[in-house]
Amino acid sequence: QVHLVESGGGSVQAGGSLRLACAASEFTSGNYFWAWFRHAPGKEREAVAAIRPFGGTTYYADSMKGRFTISQDNAKTTLYLQMNSLKPEDTAMYYCAAVESTLVRARTYAIWWNNENSYEHWGQGTQVTVSS
Repeated sequence: QVHLVESGGGSVQAGGSLRLACAASEFTSGNYFWAWFRHAPGKEREAVAAIRPFGGTTYYADSMKGRFTISQDNAKTTLYLQMNSLKPEDTAMYYCAAVESTLVRARTYAIWWNNENSYEHWGQGTQVTVSS
């Protein structure tokens, strides 16, 4: 079982920045697809960004593209989300998620990366609040 713990959330003024981290444990072997999701009150949970193993190809939701950057450390045990130019609508609980990479998943990643049901492991979330 993989355990994920998010950190780095907080309150920030619009236009500010935050850097979220997701620490993973119990990665005994293999590679994982990682993703950040967020869930705001009254809204559906939505994908923010994702990263795949090996080449580290990244994917972003349109509203986050150009403002957010997903990355991981060399050991691939920590996931990051650098958030710049934050807007009030970015206010949400942010969750990291992961699923073990498989050949089939790798081949079909483009069609499932932003689907929350694709991910097996989830953190407890970290709150991000952006005020104006």
